[in-house]
Amino acid sequence: MELHIRYEGDDDPAKCTARKLAKFDRATLHRSHRETPYGIVLNPHAEQALSPADRDVAETGALVALDCSWESAGEAQFSLAGEHRALPYLVAANPVNFGRPMQLTTVEALAAALVIVGEREQADDILSKFTWGETFLELNDEPLRRYADCADSTDIVAVQQEYLDR
Repeated sequence: MELHIRYEGDDDPAKCTARKLAKFDRATLHRSHRETPYGIVLNPHAEQALSPADRDVAETGALVALDCSWESAGEAQFSLAGEHRALPYLVAANPVNFGRPMQLTTVEALAAALVIVGEREQADDILSKFTWGETFLELNDEPLRRYADCADSTDIVAVQQEYLDR
């Protein structure tokens, strides 16, 4: 599955997971909205959750993430063309936000999306470039398996609610 990243370049380059993915030819960086391809846009402000039902759009287009600092990640930044989807509840494993819910790096977001749409091997591959990558899948093993077994966004939201209620 093609991975594309709308790259803002406002994070610390040494900690930027998007740059590392591009360095290893696992994703393509884009400096403008116009050059970013149509696909499933991972957007925390989206009204619909990502689900396995989104696989066809991701396969024919791309999985698209926005790489920017959390301070500038407002809704206006997500005006990319595509089907916007929010990731369900997951916990970060990256060293900066370890254990924090929904504070994922770009690679964590893309890997989670890949697992949910049925591309676990590709998720393993992109995370293998990071010393903490496997930890992300271990921390989120149960929810990711459950999300991947859902039929659609409604099912994802129901499963997510169980984790939020804990």
